[in-house]
Amino acid sequence: MRTKTFSDALVRKSLARYFAIVEKEKPAKFQIAKKAAADFTEQEPLETLLTQHAWCTKEYYAFERQLDGGKKPVLTGSPKKSYLDLKIAIASKMLEHCSFCSRRCGVNRLIDQLGYCGCGNNVAVSSIFAHTGEEPELVPSGTIFTMGCTIRCLHCQNWTISQWQEAPVSYSPQELAREVENLHMAGCHNINLVGGEPTPWLKHWLDTFRYVDVNIPVIWNSNSYYSPETAELLAGFADVYLLDFKYGPGNCAERLSDTLNYWQVATYNLLKAKQYS
Repeated sequence: MRTKTFSDALVRKSLARYFAIVEKEKPAKFQIAKKAAADFTEQEPLETLLTQHAWCTKEYYAFERQLDGGKKPVLTGSPKKSYLDLKIAIASKMLEHCSFCSRRCGVNRLIDQLGYCGCGNNVAVSSIFAHTGEEPELVPSGTIFTMGCTIRCLHCQNWTISQWQEAPVSYSPQELAREVENLHMAGCHNINLVGGEPTPWLKHWLDTFRYVDVNIPVIWNSNSYYSPETAELLAGFADVYLLDFKYGPGNCAERLSDTLNYWQVATYNLLKAKQYS
C-alpha cells in the first residue's frame, strides 16, 4: 500500500534514504552493519570497545556515503565479526551496569535486577501488529510495543504498557526476527520499535536484527531520554528517528514525568539523530 505522501516531493527529499530502502533500492543500515568488519574481543573493557566502535562508525558512514553516492560497493559475505556484533558486545556489557537511559541505574540486568524502567534480561512484548495510525509516511508500520519506560509521564497514553500493567510475552531474538519478517511479508514499510520505550531493550533489538534476513528500515520511536552511549549504538542501526520532544527548559519534565535534565538530554539526542540519520 502506498499513501499519497510517497509521491510528495518534499517528503521524498527529507526521507530519501528511507524511501530507497522501502523501494528496495538501498540496504537498511542494519544490513550494512552486518557486512562491515570490526576487530574486537568480547573480553575487552567497555571503554576499549566504545573507542573501537567510534572508529567503526566513521568507517561505516564513509561506506554508506559511497553506497548512496552510486559507487555501489559490494555487500557480499559475512565478516568474522561485524560492526553489528560490536554493538551487541557493547550493549551486553551495558546490561551488567545498566546505562541505556540517562538515569544510569547501574543495576545488573544480566541477573534480572530491575531498575526504574522495570526491565530485566528477557525482552517483554505487549503487542505486534501493522499500525495505520502513525505518520502517513510510515504506514502501514510494523510496530512492536515493548514493556517498561525510562520516564513516568502523568499523561502517558500507553500507561498499561509503560508501567507493566499488562501481561507481557517473552521472545527470543530468533523469534522476534521471525515476527519482523512476518510484518514485512504482510506489507509493512518499516519496523517501528516503540513502547513503553525501546531504549531499555536496545541490546535485544540489536541481537534480533542479527537474525533478520529481509531488507526493511528500522524506526527508533523513543522519548529521547537515552544516554550518549545509546545514541552512539543507534548510529548505523536506526534508519529513521521518531523522537519525542516533550518539554522545553524548566521543571515541567520533573513535575510531570519524574525526569531530570530532559531538555539537555533530548536536545543532545535530537542533534545526534540528525548527524546519524
